Amino acid sequence: MTPQDHPFGLAGELALITGGGSRLGLVMAQCLAQAGARVVLMGRREEALRAAADRIGPAADYLVHDVTCIEDAPARVAEVGQRFGAVTILVNNAGIHLKQPALDTTEEALRRVLETHVVGAHALSRAVAPAMLARGAGVVLFIASMASLFGIPQVVAYSAAKSAYLGMVRTLAAEWSPRGVRVNAIAPGWIATDMSRKALAGDPERQRRILDRTPLGRLGTPEDVGSDLTKTALLALGEPQVHFRRLCVYRL
Repeated sequence: MTPQDHPFGLAGELALITGGGSRLGLVMAQCLAQAGARVVLMGRREEALRAAADRIGPAADYLVHDVTCIEDAPARVAEVGQRFGAVTILVNNAGIHLKQPALDTTEEALRRVLETHVVGAHALSRAVAPAMLARGAGVVLFIASMASLFGIPQVVAYSAAKSAYLGMVRTLAAEWSPRGVRVNAIAPGWIATDMSRKALAGDPERQRRILDRTPLGRLGTPEDVGSDLTKTALLALGEPQVHFRRLCVYRL
């Protein structure tokens, strides 16, 4: 069965999710699996990946890979193909956070964040794209951020990385969508994850300001993002244009 046969499901699709051992990666993978896709979780920590795959069930597998090892990306994608089948959906979710004033952010720290988010996502997207383009079908999704869209203090490296995502999405969409490969971005607001908890730790005033400017009056949940991701994948499989989505958006 294909998405064209059943427009509200992802049966027959294989999704590769980076950062798959994280809470957000796990929930996104669960949502995709519930929609009928098979999922492969990718990340650095095998124990976390195995536990996440076990929670999802028979629809899930995993593969250990550090996205900053960009020279290994083609081989890891080829291994996914050999073991599980062709990747039809790539979710670029792997990332790290750095809360630090701009004057204290060294070039080395900036480079580390950019390599994880931008260079790693670019390498995997390049690795999966040839087969997608040859088939004339596929979806590449980037988990951007509200930091892609407006200024947030003390996260210059993270903001630079997430802003770069939007430029990459626009260019890849312009190049690949005429050949059947859809490229999309989701830009969540503040989501209740380990990363956000660390960013807000010991700073109740910052958390108060965030909630005051969030229409829902609460942090978003990984389930919010997983649901939106699945809907975006379904839209992308059926429509050629690029979609930008924001969750729990601040009032500017």
